[in-house]
Amino acid sequence: MLDADVIIRGEKGTLDLAAWMMQHEEEGFEVAAITVAELWHGVERASGKQRGKRERYLRTVLEKLPTIPYTEATALEHARIWASLESSGQMIGDYDLIVAATAIERGSSVATFIQRHFSHVPGLKVIVPA
Repeated sequence: MLDADVIIRGEKGTLDLAAWMMQHEEEGFEVAAITVAELWHGVERASGKQRGKRERYLRTVLEKLPTIPYTEATALEHARIWASLESSGQMIGDYDLIVAATAIERGSSVATFIQRHFSHVPGLKVIVPA
């Protein structure tokens, strides 16, 4: 599962996202619905030529990735992670909680550059793109 920061680095040119994904085809990349919202938020905040460029990039990336919905099963996993992290004093961002829950529900890893957030989630495998 790709986190928003990985896709954003692809847009900014600090990661060759297409090449990295091709090198790791066996991963079966997908994206959580909340990540799609985060990315569209970035489009909505942009203006002028940057907005059009960002929208084209996002549409191109998303047409290649299945979007995984937030389901009742995701909600249960989300609640479990939320309670665990909250009680241990290691809370992470709301959206990161949902990405983690979506990945765990599906038995997926999360590809992210923000390893410190996701490393607090028990049972979640984190991949840092190189």
